[in-house]
Amino acid sequence: MEYTLEVNNLCKSYKKSTFKLDDISFVIPKGGVMGFVGKNGAGKSTVIRSILNIINKDSGEIKIFGKEMLDADKKMRNDIGVVFDFPTFYNELTAQQLDKVLADIYDYWNHDKFIELLLKYDLDIHKKINKYSSGMLLKLSLCVAMSHGAKFLILDEATSGLDPVVREEVLDAFLEFVEDENNTILMSSHISSDLEKIADYITFIDEGKIILTENKDTLIYEYGVAKIKQEDFDKLQATEYIASRIRGLHIEVLVMNKYEFSKCHPTLLVDNAMLDDILRLISKEER
Repeated sequence: MEYTLEVNNLCKSYKKSTFKLDDISFVIPKGGVMGFVGKNGAGKSTVIRSILNIINKDSGEIKIFGKEMLDADKKMRNDIGVVFDFPTFYNELTAQQLDKVLADIYDYWNHDKFIELLLKYDLDIHKKINKYSSGMLLKLSLCVAMSHGAKFLILDEATSGLDPVVREEVLDAFLEFVEDENNTILMSSHISSDLEKIADYITFIDEGKIILTENKDTLIYEYGVAKIKQEDFDKLQATEYIASRIRGLHIEVLVMNKYEFSKCHPTLLVDNAMLDDILRLISKEER
């Protein structure tokens, strides 16, 4: 299988902080969409900035399109579209002026595509960027990311500032982007419904560690959450569940295969596991 992104044993620590990335490893197959999930401060943005070589990693290996990205690697950067949760552009420019600037930066800048997207997302091309709202800035970043021939989109909470209607349009644009099997997306988001719509795979990170990477359909259709009493929980084998937590008078148990679990324990009720349920159950502070 060919991979767009390979992260192997990535580690990063800071002198004045107890937080660190601890042996992070995951891959994204070419043409796939990876949802990157974790609570605030779990390490999502640090991983993304390490991938983009914005911050220096302590150890480990990161390959994009089969090779490590160096600071001088302009061609690879042309092939990557990036949207952060806090877009930064020169505020005194209009979108129309930004178009001319970016045409000189990117080798494959598509003016027509850029203008088409600006109009689609109702962005005034004559208004200065400093007059844009936070949601408008995010939409502008998306327009830029999708207008320079990128084959790999890296999105850090890219849909968080959008209203539901525009967010739906953006998600459809992402799905259209990966209709080309050469294109790939890494998308961190706390909006689980977005990932449930477009992701092929989900990676959960908690306190700088990868807790789980799984096919999204497997998570939704095979994983389950059982709410059981203490006496029933005491009868379970440790191999029968992934994580548990106390919730009032019951214990919630995350199981990998709800059908097999129900066969073994027909008197226990097992519900479908949503992405938010899984994140809560596997997060360290909940365990």
